[in-house]
Amino acid sequence: MTTSPQHPQHPQHPEPDPRLFNADLAPAAKRTWGTYSIFALWMSDTHAISNYAFAASLFVLGLPAWEVFLSLLVGITIVHRLMNRMGHAGHRTGVPYPVLARASWGVYGANIPALLRAVMAVAWYGIQTWLASTAVVLLTLQIAPGLEAYDHNSVLGLSTLGWTAFMVMWGMQAVLLTRGMEFIRKVQDFATGPVVWLVVLALAVYLVVKAHGEISLTRSLTGLSGSAQLHQSLIAVSLTVATFLTLVLNYADFARFTPDHRAYRRGNLIGLPVNFTAFAVVAVLVTAGTIAVFGEAIYDPVKVIQKIDDPVVTVIGALAFIVATIGINVVANFVSPAYDFANLAPKYLDFKRGGMITAVLAVLVMPWKLYSSALVIQYFLGALGAFLGPLVAILLVDYYLVRRGRIDVDALFSADAAGAYYYRRGYNPKAVIAFLPAAAVSAALALVPFFDAVAPFSWIFGMALSGGIYAAVSREGRVPSGAGPIPDGIIPAQVGPAAEERTDGPRIAGPAVAPVAAEGS
Repeated sequence: MTTSPQHPQHPQHPEPDPRLFNADLAPAAKRTWGTYSIFALWMSDTHAISNYAFAASLFVLGLPAWEVFLSLLVGITIVHRLMNRMGHAGHRTGVPYPVLARASWGVYGANIPALLRAVMAVAWYGIQTWLASTAVVLLTLQIAPGLEAYDHNSVLGLSTLGWTAFMVMWGMQAVLLTRGMEFIRKVQDFATGPVVWLVVLALAVYLVVKAHGEISLTRSLTGLSGSAQLHQSLIAVSLTVATFLTLVLNYADFARFTPDHRAYRRGNLIGLPVNFTAFAVVAVLVTAGTIAVFGEAIYDPVKVIQKIDDPVVTVIGALAFIVATIGINVVANFVSPAYDFANLAPKYLDFKRGGMITAVLAVLVMPWKLYSSALVIQYFLGALGAFLGPLVAILLVDYYLVRRGRIDVDALFSADAAGAYYYRRGYNPKAVIAFLPAAAVSAALALVPFFDAVAPFSWIFGMALSGGIYAAVSREGRVPSGAGPIPDGIIPAQVGPAAEERTDGPRIAGPAVAPVAAEGS
């Protein structure tokens, strides 16, 4: 159980620098994300059409159902472990990802990994918004077929109806996003995650009944050989981890709001290994049901709903998946860039303004054109994805191996040249030295056709290389293992939301304060 931190007196510690601080970036003042909120977070993220289709496609490719479940369980267990490791740092420091990254990258250098994460999130935020808008178009035409005439023209690649649907989805999300993290928590707790469960369970029951229970989950649909099944299973494990690396990187954005370690650990356990695998079971069950009922494997749930050919089912299903897309968009593609952009200029940008920048950029990139180009998806988003492994490794190696959990939270907001995380003009050369070669190798393995056989595993090479290099070049500043175990208690800090009001006043110069080890559990 986490002990209540005692705030030591640091009379010489400088006030937070306005170039690095605002109330949204400060250590969390309210910690309201309990076990269920973290579980609901993962429901919102995992109940996506893409995750459903991924599990179903493995079955269609020829893996027996039991092997699909085992592969996904192994992959998501690795993700679960990584989330707990990153959650430990987020919970103890109480700061979002771009601020936590200042410890390893420098107070200004942290903008490098933050912007890489933000660019990817903006692109996918736009793409997910557009994909949801296509469901709005289908829903609209189901209710008002006379509007079909507005779906055949083209303005910058979208029809009039398409633009209307896209902006409706954009506006709905903007209203949600500008209400802040606490409002997002309440919406995801009771809407985005549970509603999709109801729909896919209803689909599974409907298809099992229609098939009179004659559904096989033990045979391979394509007769894959044993070695081919093993290879496909390993790819499934790796891709499962790769898919979640975006959220591993910025999991501190959520774990910072948990009241104790049990909240994020239990929420992660129920939401990842348990919920993700259960969702995969239902996805495969529905896909197997489509074979028995419709005579073909359909692994897109929206197409399954359309195949049932019932207006009521179509409307309910479309609404459910619109809600689901909003959920994953907020969790995976909005929260992170909102903090990342706020970190660029904290004096002028807060969480809400950073979020609106994300939303506006998501329109300007014209996501329907991004998504329609396989070359863009492969080389632009694929290359950015290859960078995630090295970034995750640097953050974890710095926190666990180099510093052993000893973080000076107050120094994360100090631009004093003598500050603990100022390094060279605010940048840590060691992080750059570790990142560049690892990212280059990872991107080459992911994108160059010659390495197609190992492309799904590129993130592993990136993580291993960057983590190894960073550990080697940071050896001199490493906290010795004899200093004791990594602490569990929330790290004491003087900075907080109220400190924002003091940043315009006189600042006290002084030497950087050494990190204070928090009390253990």
